[in-house]
Amino acid sequence: MRQVCPKTGQPVSRRNALLTGAGAVSLSNFPYHLYAATTKKHATDRVTLGPKKVQLSRMAMGSGTNGVGGSSNQTRKLGMKGFAELIRAGYDQGITFWDSADQYGTHPYFREALKGGVARDKVTIMSKTHASTEKEMRADIDRFRRELGTDYIDILLLHCMMDDDWTERKKGAMAVISELQQKGIVRTKGTSCHTMGALKAAAKSPWVEVDLARFNAAGIAMDSKDPGVVLAVLKEMKAAGKGVIGMKVLGAGKLRDKVDEALQYNLAHSDVIDCFTIGSESRAELEDLIRKIPAASVRG
Repeated sequence: MRQVCPKTGQPVSRRNALLTGAGAVSLSNFPYHLYAATTKKHATDRVTLGPKKVQLSRMAMGSGTNGVGGSSNQTRKLGMKGFAELIRAGYDQGITFWDSADQYGTHPYFREALKGGVARDKVTIMSKTHASTEKEMRADIDRFRRELGTDYIDILLLHCMMDDDWTERKKGAMAVISELQQKGIVRTKGTSCHTMGALKAAAKSPWVEVDLARFNAAGIAMDSKDPGVVLAVLKEMKAAGKGVIGMKVLGAGKLRDKVDEALQYNLAHSDVIDCFTIGSESRAELEDLIRKIPAASVRG
């Protein structure tokens, strides 16, 4: 049965369906064949992100499920020892992209994972700051590096941009991050966005090299309920040479009963979504994701 565009009522070819991503996809009757790749993708695939060509694994070890106030599901459920062991278990299986943030309070957990015999230059660490001013950003970078136990941060993002004019509001922090990049303390920089206006501003900003974007088939916890609207902006980013990292792949946990479908939808848009972050809360969840990704990518 051919997919029909919800806006025009016209049949949509497999290729155009993948390119447009028109409308939220019903996951109760997911059209697997429309999103099936010919070559398997893996969580551990090496991906090149953005203009600075940062190398990382396709899937990141997320750490911020319900992350707020300096903690997350991962830190609350697993504790320091348990979460550090989970991070290292992911690393041992080829997950070399680590997703942290000040808001999640997870910097010390990744530092603990590094102490367990993980070489710093073998992993790509991302963090996020709420700093707006020059003073705030200078304080954050010093503290972040102490907490992570590292001299540099691979990817540093302005966290949770919501204002259309964030490029004006965050000028002080942006200037410091650019300086840090010149000094090699930050490798690449960008934003995570939580409104359509902020996302569009990020697409247009030459300062942004990488964006962490909310994207899933059902339009849950996204900048628009229509994935096609978000996808159009992400395509603009890619056309400008920016890197795109997907988040909310499982709809902030609401798609945990539709993991295969959610994974396949994101993987099918790998021409736009370079990589993605998912926060596992147990060894079983982590291994399930690693196992399901290649199968989901080609399921027809």
